Amino acid sequence: MNPQATTPTALYDHPKYWAECLLPAPFLPMSRQEMDQLGWDSCDVILVTGDAYVDHPSFGMAVIGRVLEAQGFRVGIISQPDWRDAESYKVLGEPNLYFGVTAGNMDSMINRYTADRRMRHDDAYTPHDEGGKRPDRAVTVYTQKCREAYSHIPVVIGGIEASLRRLAHYDYWSESVKRSVLIDSTADILLYGNSERALVDLTHRLANGQSIKDITDLRGTAFLRKKIPQGWREIDSTSVDQVGAAKKAKNPYDAPHPSNCDDAKKIRTESEAPQVNKPETQVLSLVPDTQAIKTDPNSTYIRMPSFDEVENDPVLYAHSDRIFHRETNPGNARPLVQNQGRNDIWVNPPPIPLETEELDWVFEQPYKRVPHPTYGDAKIPAYEMIRFSVNIMRGCFGGCTFCSITEHEGRIIQSRSEKSILNEVENIRDMTPGFTGVISDLGGPTANMYRLNCKDKKIEETCRRPSCVYPSICVNLETDHKHTTQLYRKTRNLDGIKKVVVASGLRYDLAVKDPEYVKELVTHHVGGYLKIAPEHSEDGPLSKMMKPGMDSYYEFKEMFERFSKEAGKKQYLIPYFISAHPGSTNTDMMHLSLWLKQNKFRVDQVQNFYPSPMASATTMYFTGKNPLKPLKRNAEDPIFSAKSKEQRTLHKAFLRYHDPENWPMLRKALRRMGKAELIGHGDDCLVPGESRREKEIQRRESRKVKQKPKARGALNKRRNRSS
Repeated sequence: MNPQATTPTALYDHPKYWAECLLPAPFLPMSRQEMDQLGWDSCDVILVTGDAYVDHPSFGMAVIGRVLEAQGFRVGIISQPDWRDAESYKVLGEPNLYFGVTAGNMDSMINRYTADRRMRHDDAYTPHDEGGKRPDRAVTVYTQKCREAYSHIPVVIGGIEASLRRLAHYDYWSESVKRSVLIDSTADILLYGNSERALVDLTHRLANGQSIKDITDLRGTAFLRKKIPQGWREIDSTSVDQVGAAKKAKNPYDAPHPSNCDDAKKIRTESEAPQVNKPETQVLSLVPDTQAIKTDPNSTYIRMPSFDEVENDPVLYAHSDRIFHRETNPGNARPLVQNQGRNDIWVNPPPIPLETEELDWVFEQPYKRVPHPTYGDAKIPAYEMIRFSVNIMRGCFGGCTFCSITEHEGRIIQSRSEKSILNEVENIRDMTPGFTGVISDLGGPTANMYRLNCKDKKIEETCRRPSCVYPSICVNLETDHKHTTQLYRKTRNLDGIKKVVVASGLRYDLAVKDPEYVKELVTHHVGGYLKIAPEHSEDGPLSKMMKPGMDSYYEFKEMFERFSKEAGKKQYLIPYFISAHPGSTNTDMMHLSLWLKQNKFRVDQVQNFYPSPMASATTMYFTGKNPLKPLKRNAEDPIFSAKSKEQRTLHKAFLRYHDPENWPMLRKALRRMGKAELIGHGDDCLVPGESRREKEIQRRESRKVKQKPKARGALNKRRNRSS
């Protein structure tokens, strides 16, 4: 397969493997007893996962397992094995082709630790919500144990934990830059993003006898290389995005695009024009910046700064972040190469998004939609949350810097057909125990990006913007929500469906472009409360998040309240905010706190910023540099980030200004900031002043502090006399 092929074989068009006659299994087996009942002597692929096995299309291991099963492969699952004992990885015997390892639906470190690095005692993906059933850095640990159990069997890693660690990355928990997970885990190959396409190709090629070491041309994969093969031309990343002040740096986010260039037609013309007199490729030669944009991704790769360089140079780390996000469009991305000691990490371009028919095929496999019977009546919270919900799309073009969806799933929306979605709703009605007629969600990474794509395929393939909606909504983005509105209407009119709730996060700056959609949503699909995420009120932090200003919020709020009143309903907006995000100062948090009080919001749950691997906001947190702008050495003010426990606690306290436990801390901070006028009982005050009892306690403590030095002095005088 050509790594840049734009018309790959459809998932359902591959010739089936010989074991197709034995399939499908009621549940993918988790024991030798189940394998015997199915008549299997062995598994072709064994998936190792940090989650409980729920046979539902919202759980990654079920999707991968059923997709491979549909190709004719016998797939077994080892769920939450004992990471201390290699025998746990032998329960299904030796796989014929490979182990597939994933941490599960969540990154294991985020699953196990809070944003303040405290260990969690629960795990929503484990029976009984029991914590401690998976290790730190599960992908690495599981892979090493698979090697210990069967050293000669290939190991393929994937899922969000592996995906976000495919290159050198800042690790929040160790406060250091770590190498690619390929190095630490010793896996043979890494599949990033939604990997059905790459995994199906890989599995068939392994079944046909090809060595995993020779499979280097699959999109959406990363692997180790000791040397670059001949015929490839190297582009130094600094020629694409210059670092330093030698001359004005080229901003990759200002690449030709119809929303910031004069003539969009020129893009189409150049992309359609035949290439003549193509120069002969050279080996390992650098190309100047003027040629870098139009290089052939089948024979050129981008050489990024090495691990040693990004570990020791914040500017080069931020530069690498810019290059990484610049090369995420499947239509124009080139391979990325980064040296990490004796090996290079080679990252092929992202996978071609699934067509609607392929995505339908993935979701229409014979899922049982319930946990594996071995768990009995045990409650698995993550399953309880989604068992009556339907995923209608993948991807997100928002590009929020603190979110990992774009880095993992990409920004091109992949949507299911209306028919497929309605069929799944009927399956929930007919198959899922406990269904009462309420669909708990109809959404995905966002509620309202279903079938919203670029209006022009050629422009989409040449675009390098990290967001289609920031700093403004692109003129070439489809914003008509008619398909979503129609889907809502048809879903709630199905027999046996009493209500359809939309619980996924709403992109309200998009929603206001279609008032009919907002009216439909507010009138029929809000369960009393609608959660939205402004994230902040101040322009400074919002610009670091790549989130819209508050004007969009007010516009949506007006629509929400008007349509709620017309429907005769009392409904409320519940805004979400992030504390301690890079770029958010004490003053910014104070203004956000005042905004909350003026708007009579009392936030119960507060999300402190969590630096996840490879996110641009994490780069800001680690380096103090802004990767959203051209980088210059020693020429910009560093981005402030709240890093100390005290600073992060203060930022959370500002969001919970109404909690009496936070008042002493906020009073102290406000006085230090010269904002003592915000302490009192007036309408313009943020927190009340000290009570009589608090003042008396403070006076007593003040006296103790003043008396201690005198007592020490008197003691010293007595000692001097006696000597």
